Amino acid sequence: MDGMLTTMIVAVAGLAGFLLLVGALLRGWTDWLALKRAELEAQDQDPASPTPAARIELADLKARVRRLEAIANGVE
Repeated sequence: MDGMLTTMIVAVAGLAGFLLLVGALLRGWTDWLALKRAELEAQDQDPASPTPAARIELADLKARVRRLEAIANGVE
């Protein structure tokens, strides 16, 4: 009978730990979603801030212009 009680205590403690972990993960997930929503709302309010894709495209265009200027100057 003593072994069954120990098993029950371990099972209940394991379940409680699992539930605490799941609760913490869900809290983190909802906070992360709230952060992303706030970022999107801030971006909508400030349309002048470029998106990451726009920044990459702008950097690519600047590199192309530098290459064309180098060709025009006879460097390349």
